[in-house]
Amino acid sequence: MRPLITHVTRTITRWQLLGPTDRVAVAVSGGSDSVGLVWILRTIAPEVGASLAGLIHVNHGLRGAESDADETLCRALAERLGVPIEVRRRDVAGLARDRRVSLEVAARDARYACFDECADSLGANLIATGHTEDDQAETVLLRLLRGTGTRGLSGIRIRRGRFVRPLLETRRTELQHHLRALGEPWREDASNADRAIIRNRIRHELVPVLNDIAPGGVKALARLARLAADDEAFLEEAANENHARLVLSDRSIDAAVLSALPVVLARRLVRRFASETVPDANLSAEHLEAVCRLAATDNPVGSLDLTGLSVRKASGRLEFTAGVRQPSEAGVSWPVRELDVPGLVVLPEAGLAIEARAPDASEVLDAGHAREAERAVRVVIHRGPDASRLLVRNRRPGDRFQPLGAPGRRKLQDVFVDRKVPRLERDTVPVVTDVNGEIVWVAGVALAERCRIRAPGNDMLLLELRKHR
Repeated sequence: MRPLITHVTRTITRWQLLGPTDRVAVAVSGGSDSVGLVWILRTIAPEVGASLAGLIHVNHGLRGAESDADETLCRALAERLGVPIEVRRRDVAGLARDRRVSLEVAARDARYACFDECADSLGANLIATGHTEDDQAETVLLRLLRGTGTRGLSGIRIRRGRFVRPLLETRRTELQHHLRALGEPWREDASNADRAIIRNRIRHELVPVLNDIAPGGVKALARLARLAADDEAFLEEAANENHARLVLSDRSIDAAVLSALPVVLARRLVRRFASETVPDANLSAEHLEAVCRLAATDNPVGSLDLTGLSVRKASGRLEFTAGVRQPSEAGVSWPVRELDVPGLVVLPEAGLAIEARAPDASEVLDAGHAREAERAVRVVIHRGPDASRLLVRNRRPGDRFQPLGAPGRRKLQDVFVDRKVPRLERDTVPVVTDVNGEIVWVAGVALAERCRIRAPGNDMLLLELRKHR
């Protein structure tokens, strides 16, 4: 048993989680992780001059008699240890229904709100939770699958505010072995076996496969989280240093300064400005990229409607305001750019470029495949009478054309709706026209019927849409 105590003591010392005069309350669910934490801290706290203030248990009321049995075990544990326990009951199902969030989100929010309240009642300045190295690995995998950045890869922080996680470098199996040696019972939460919950699927299906491939995979993922946390701290400090340079006297943002920053800092600062304007703003990576492109574009004016947030560019400034503009105000008009044939045009507003050139024989798409290629990023079209140059812009009010295979001309807006192009993305779709303004290709969305290739020949042109940084 002592090797585990020594291991956790080293974690506590290395990260300075507990010290003299600290009073720590332990959040205990009744599971092996939190029960193991209680017994370990009972030994370690006095050794570092801290004291165990008591236990905290939140009954979510989600599993009926099982939830009550968890509470009974936690009360009995506190009685055996001779420490106080604060118990709170919450109607998590009702909270989830009222707030229209998942049970997991409602339970977590209710739990942490109770933790603070109970710790205050116990006179504790710190709250210890039983998150383990296994929890860390699962969190990193879950966030990887959601396409996270360094902030998400940092996973569970070993210390955040008054919350400390002394077991974050300890495996769950070690804790269970420790409890068996003590003869100490714990509860198994039956909902942890529900594979409809993605974290449980990761735990029961993905992690075992990773362990088969790389037996040290859990520790490697936990190490990745620590390294990402170091990178995150560095980037956050760099963002702090650049924050003052960006903010102008009227609280708007200098677009030129933002666009000159490395994109990793620009995205971070955009997220911060958005949160300062709308505290619960939940911007995706695509939203952040769109704001950075708006700052960098050579168009002096423009605007974006994001989730509960409007960003407007004017006079070299970006203004963040809560809410969204009315439809009549929406839209970002790009300058019309010429696309030489052959040639390439860069579209900084969308982070894209379009190239025009003669196709190789292997790239020619025959008419039978034209419909399938219609929404591709590389298409071969009939050149038309003026083959020297094309024009590229984004959508304009009143845009109409005849899509490939359609019986007649249609509004571009209706084509976007039919092809399920998200509203947020419609202003960033390049529109290629001929010199007379007739639409040739709505890039990645639809070809014009008049550009259909009837028979291979020398009058063919390849257009390719590509990312450009």
